[in-house]
Amino acid sequence: MNAVCLLSGGMDSSTLAYVAKSKGYDILALHLNYGQRTEQKELASAKKIAKLLDAKAFVGINLDYFAKFGANSLTDKEIAVEDFDPERAHMPNTYVPFRNANLLSIATGFAEAKDADAIFIGVQSLDYSGYPDCRPQFIEAFQKVIDLGTKDTTKITLYAPFIRMTKTDILREGSRLGVPYEHTWSCYRNEGKACGTCGSCHFRREAFDAVGIRDPIEYEG
Repeated sequence: MNAVCLLSGGMDSSTLAYVAKSKGYDILALHLNYGQRTEQKELASAKKIAKLLDAKAFVGINLDYFAKFGANSLTDKEIAVEDFDPERAHMPNTYVPFRNANLLSIATGFAEAKDADAIFIGVQSLDYSGYPDCRPQFIEAFQKVIDLGTKDTTKITLYAPFIRMTKTDILREGSRLGVPYEHTWSCYRNEGKACGTCGSCHFRREAFDAVGIRDPIEYEG
């Protein structure tokens, strides 16, 4: 069995790839650079994880149009990445408009071209930032898009195994599977030492604290 895994190099997507491997799938790793601030660090992390999993393929694609669109702090350097704020009432400015639909469209084309059986995406909605393209309803709708937009003989199942899990749940599963978190990257701001205060760093550190193990990456503070 072959599965396209959306592999950013982050904590969730790396755990996802290990989950897919544990289920008997050979990994077709798909990494998308969309002009994010930490794209070089993420790419290096994704390549390392793919190599450790003996992936059958690693495809990297540049989607620079997201940087041209702007309207988010990940691709527009003039917009500062917000610190995590538990009282925040608005959508965080790290939301990249409709990003996951773009990523899944490319993953579907890759999967159909390679006659893959599945696509794995590491979205999770319980304790994260409320991104609309991480909701269970979005994943269910995109499965219908895949079914309607591919050949009648194509059967691709879209898996989002973390959709109703917390970051802590994901870390526990990854620890059980031996995910090398020292080779993953979560920070939205930096490629050297992680900032420790952006939303992604916050949830990562919170998960490691909850599980009671040391996060192997370095933080500024």
